[in-house]
Amino acid sequence: MEGKFVISTTEYINGKLPKKTLGIVRGNTIRARWFGRDIAAGFKNIFGGEIKSYTKLLNDAREEAVKRMNENARKMGGNAVVNVTFTTSDVMQGAAEILAYGTAVIV
Repeated sequence: MEGKFVISTTEYINGKLPKKTLGIVRGNTIRARWFGRDIAAGFKNIFGGEIKSYTKLLNDAREEAVKRMNENARKMGGNAVVNVTFTTSDVMQGAAEILAYGTAVIV
């Protein structure tokens, strides 16, 4: 595991428990919709289909939240995060928070 940072939704890494638990880490971002996207989304809502601009927006937000969570874990001296969970919540109309959190560990 030298040099590699690991993220897991379970408490195990390669079937083994971590050597040391460092504590809770999190990363979040708040993203707002853009008016132009809402117009295109309105048409998709009428005719059906994936709203790709929103899919990209949420994927980018998730990636940023994970990046921030990993940075938090590295600052604590960790090389992995276990029990990773994602959550989202509305902050205001048109804006949502994506939160990634877990436990920083040394494997």
